[in-house]
Amino acid sequence: MLEVTKLKKNYEGFSLDCTLQVESGCITGLVGKNGAGKSTAFKGILGLISKDSGEIKIFGKDITNLTIEDKQKIGVVLSNSSFSGYLDIRAIINILKAEYKEFDKQEFLNRCKHFELPMKKQIKEFSTGMKAKLNVLIALSHKAELLILDEPTSGLDVIAREEVLDMLREYMERNENCSILISSHIASDLEKLCDQIYMIHNGTIILQEDTDVLLDSYALLKTTKEEYQKLDKQYLLKVKEESWGYSCLTNQKQFYTENYPNIAIEKGNIDDLIFMMNGGESA
Repeated sequence: MLEVTKLKKNYEGFSLDCTLQVESGCITGLVGKNGAGKSTAFKGILGLISKDSGEIKIFGKDITNLTIEDKQKIGVVLSNSSFSGYLDIRAIINILKAEYKEFDKQEFLNRCKHFELPMKKQIKEFSTGMKAKLNVLIALSHKAELLILDEPTSGLDVIAREEVLDMLREYMERNENCSILISSHIASDLEKLCDQIYMIHNGTIILQEDTDVLLDSYALLKTTKEEYQKLDKQYLLKVKEESWGYSCLTNQKQFYTENYPNIAIEKGNIDDLIFMMNGGESA
């Protein structure tokens, strides 16, 4: 569905080097702290910035060869980007009808009603949550096969974030061959949504893993300094010294569970992974 190979973009003080793949029927997450390069990667994938090198294919085609029909199969939400704040939903409907052959007006109206989005109020008067929901509804409104969503839940409270994620789950259930690439710095959101996770740090992909593997096989070991000295370190990915000893990230939880039953072992999550991969030292 989407293949990105060695996408590179250099700015003063920042360089992007990104390789990732989104398979048909899968939800792929791109996680990393703010400023890690998520938005730059998305803009590069969409051709909104010129790339220095690399290859980007959507639907098996280089993005420079996509037809109008191909582009209509892509739904997009970009961070801090939307329709003019002076428009209302009625005006947006007219734009979507003109732009997308597959725009489903009635479905869009039903969803706007469900989420209590006011038809006659200008977007600039919407709350942050209302704007986020509208942006996602627009991306879903024209039967897109590939959704590219940059921080669609940014700035939302827990309830509003879950509502947006529920929309995406429902969309995938109704459209089995569709795919989603979604970024977030709220990694816990993506644990329950994504089939696979890519982690980006300082513009570079530093980890790619199936979400099930990440949650089942990754763990944090909490050791005293004495325990750490006796520890088999061959399966440690990152280590961080603490006042009480060491935090150690591993992708072989079972090995340490079986061989070190007295060590505190915490189930891994994506937030811990980001923290340790960014802040820890090599073992």
